[in-house]
Amino acid sequence: MRKILSVIALSAVMTVASVANAETIKIGVAGAHSGDLASYGIPSAKAAEIYANEVNAAGGLLGKQIELIKADDVCKPEIAVNSAHKLVTDKVIFVLGHICSGATKAALGTYTEAGIPVMSPSATNPGLTKSGDYPNFFRTIAPDDAQAKLAVDFTIDKLSAKKIAVIHDKGDYGKGFAEFAKMFIEDGKKAEVVLFEGVTPGAVDYTAVVQKIKRSKADAVIFGGYHPEASKIITAMKKKKVKAAFVSDDGVKDDTFIKVAGEYAEGGYATGPKDNSMNPLNKQAIANHKAAYNEDPGAFYIEAYSAMVAITEAIKAAGSTDYDKVTAALRSNWVDTPIGKIKFDERGDAIGAGFAVYQVQNGQYVEVK
Repeated sequence: MRKILSVIALSAVMTVASVANAETIKIGVAGAHSGDLASYGIPSAKAAEIYANEVNAAGGLLGKQIELIKADDVCKPEIAVNSAHKLVTDKVIFVLGHICSGATKAALGTYTEAGIPVMSPSATNPGLTKSGDYPNFFRTIAPDDAQAKLAVDFTIDKLSAKKIAVIHDKGDYGKGFAEFAKMFIEDGKKAEVVLFEGVTPGAVDYTAVVQKIKRSKADAVIFGGYHPEASKIITAMKKKKVKAAFVSDDGVKDDTFIKVAGEYAEGGYATGPKDNSMNPLNKQAIANHKAAYNEDPGAFYIEAYSAMVAITEAIKAAGSTDYDKVTAALRSNWVDTPIGKIKFDERGDAIGAGFAVYQVQNGQYVEVK
């Protein structure tokens, strides 16, 4: 193991593009590599790099080196379309990404037309799989309906909330999560939705919606969206002395939320991929990151690393990069990954992936048992 880690650490300082001169298997890596949401995309890019270097050091995939082609979409749908066209032009045979649901949805049509399979470590919008529109799409994270159900059950059963304000960022991901939360609250009939409101992403001040939350007398707020808005809303809630609990999604379960909101993040809840830290493959993936970068990985690193394992194992099982053979292998073969043993259902969701609830305690997320 020590020898392998040394190889990985050495390889990580090399650009993967250095293998571009040889005949290679090209895998696209798409997501937010810059901008406000880069903290979600960069860990996935690092996961791809680390695992590709590991495979390449061990002799490659089907006797060829893996070449990663990166495309930064800044989590913006209009840029994601351009990123998809670039990767298709570059003749990638698989795409790891995109990161945000809106960007993923915008890009998928291009990949579908080109016959390129895509696997996201983080795009949780249910429609990406359940619509049936994207037979080439897979993901190593559970969808938002499962996440929203967990958040609602936790808020009602564990926090004893009877009045819940549901807030969202109007995006595909945030609004989709919020709509599922609203539906589960209303269907359960154990609590009532006292406010359902969208906010504008990137706004400087969210005092107006916080005042509405205060007037609604909500026991809890369920927010669908990302950390830039969540950090401002929870900060404004605390400053306005709104005592409602704050519960959000995996778009907020990121250390950047804690860094930005500071002391105001304390006590906030967020759902996120279930803790698989005791899985030996999970430990190895974390160790590989520390060997390469001398730091802990960020959000969705493990899901992206698992996606790379699933992609490469499917190509091995297929014995080729043929679309039909590789996608069939993804759906029929169980594979051991850092998130556990998984395979993919007919719609592309990972069987074996799930969510847990976390709380900010003393400046870090801790799973709530």
